[in-house]
Amino acid sequence: MRKIELWSTITTELKSESINHKFLFKMKKSVSVFFVLLVFCLIAFAQQKQEKINQENKTAIDTTHEAAPHRATELSSANEQLLYFTSTSLLSDDRHLIFLSDRTGNPNIFMRDLKTGKERQLTDNKEGVLKSYVYFDGNPYKGLGKASISIDPVKGLVYYLQGRQIMVVDTSGVKRVLGEYPAGQMTAFTHVSADGRLLCIPTTDERALDGDKILKGKPDYDIDKRVRAENLSSFLRVYDTQTGKEILSERVEGAWITHVQFSPINNNLILYNHEYTADSGTRRMWLWNGKKHLQLRDENDGRSRNDWTCHEMWQRDGKAIIYHGNYDKGPSYIGRINPDGTGRVELSLPSEWKRYGHFTVGDTGILVSDGCYTQPDDIGYPNDSKWAGMWICLLIINWEQKQMQWIPLCRNGSSWRSQDEHPHPIINHSSTSAFFTSDRDGKRAVYQVTISK
Repeated sequence: MRKIELWSTITTELKSESINHKFLFKMKKSVSVFFVLLVFCLIAFAQQKQEKINQENKTAIDTTHEAAPHRATELSSANEQLLYFTSTSLLSDDRHLIFLSDRTGNPNIFMRDLKTGKERQLTDNKEGVLKSYVYFDGNPYKGLGKASISIDPVKGLVYYLQGRQIMVVDTSGVKRVLGEYPAGQMTAFTHVSADGRLLCIPTTDERALDGDKILKGKPDYDIDKRVRAENLSSFLRVYDTQTGKEILSERVEGAWITHVQFSPINNNLILYNHEYTADSGTRRMWLWNGKKHLQLRDENDGRSRNDWTCHEMWQRDGKAIIYHGNYDKGPSYIGRINPDGTGRVELSLPSEWKRYGHFTVGDTGILVSDGCYTQPDDIGYPNDSKWAGMWICLLIINWEQKQMQWIPLCRNGSSWRSQDEHPHPIINHSSTSAFFTSDRDGKRAVYQVTISK
């Protein structure tokens, strides 16, 4: 009897063990099927995402307008350059060029009559470069802010920072101190409103750039991470250009703001950025509308926080904002969005057009760029940086039909070795010429190339 009971127990356990093995086999088979289905779903999602990114836009290239650029500044012994591209460097007559030169041994602002060649020195800086965004190795709270210069092209007024002083100079060289920005703050690119009434100066708590410490270059720490971890702030500071009074100091916590631009048609709208963000696909572009801060790019329709987004800029008519970047593991793109966050259009570029650059607005639907576009014979061309754009191109874009025409005008020939060698092209007010900075002849100079009709 005990043998029968023992045998029965063994048989039951063996059956149970067999059932367990079958169950585990089925489970493994089910898990394998699940993972196969998951892979197929991910592939399908990626294809769907790429389809959304491509948007069936069309890119045409017209190579019949290439022209030889000529120097707009002529002093071959000095380094000379345009202002940063968020400000024009030309007065409204398109005849007078405002530019930076180191011919005096320090950076100073000059004006050149493009017709007669006559030049005038507008500033008399003898204290080097002010420490600020991009010019990290500058002098803390002393010197000319190379990043701070912006102009009122109609009134012929040039605004800039000299140390902590907010300055304005007219075309005859008469200077005036508007005021001072607060102590303990680092600055970046400024902007004048289209009507000339307001000046916006972005500042950030000095801890972001190690305060009054003299640096050898860009800090070796992640500036954005420090700003967020230590809850540092940036400020949108707006000054009355007549009285110098600060009329707005809008704190933006956990942000490092370096680019600011008034809407060309509404001084209450200020476009701004968060600099050096790892998640620039969603956190780069912002708009202050006088009441709240609007984030201008999200993760819908194939967009990702891991996309690279940069160089936002108002259309000249103020109806939309232009920007560009690279999709995460995808092509480069150019985008446009309305100030209220509607009407987004993003156009992807050919997959091989990956070179870094900028896009600057001309008349509505017209841009000029120093990036992305390449030709097969670019390899081995002198001064090739290998990573940045080699061409100055005109773009004609029909946003509604998602069509682009690229018109290469000339090679820029610049080394891109520092911020100052970035071409930063602009189009003049009449859209007849493009201007850019290049060290193609050794020293930096401003070049001009004609835009043919």
